[in-house]
Amino acid sequence: MSTNPVPTPVGEALKAAFRTHPAGVAIITASTPDGPVGLTASSVASVAVDPAAIMFSVTRATGSAGAILSADTFVVHLIDDEHSALAQSFATSGADRFTPEQGWTALDTGEPHLDTARAALRCRALHTIAVGTSTVVIAEVLEVLTGTQGRPLVYVDRRFHALPSAHDN
Repeated sequence: MSTNPVPTPVGEALKAAFRTHPAGVAIITASTPDGPVGLTASSVASVAVDPAAIMFSVTRATGSAGAILSADTFVVHLIDDEHSALAQSFATSGADRFTPEQGWTALDTGEPHLDTARAALRCRALHTIAVGTSTVVIAEVLEVLTGTQGRPLVYVDRRFHALPSAHDN
């Protein structure tokens, strides 16, 4: 398998189709021997209720993604519009992460936690599946920590957008 696949017409069309398909935004974090790691993901979806499970994908198994895949547990933070700058930081290589101003704490189990996230799902990977240059993760949800409900954040056309709060209706 090539490390730099040549884009195919179908692959490019798929990217264009999903560019205009809104997706919820999450920040996934883990604690490693080298310190906390995290990334922004727009591929998080629920899979099952019993057992409680979610899925997401990462585009490579190196850097922050590789560290999260290697961690025993990780936390998937479902975030709101107030966290859009934070989502951008965690989507940008070399940007500031886990600063005191960003509001991170640590769970008793050690994972970085953003208590202002609408929900934080503490998970462990059940299965990982390599698909081309991506890895799909199916994870068991061990614990759900609820936070403040704000205006949901979605990613569409390479930008973050706020949706009206469910409480605005």
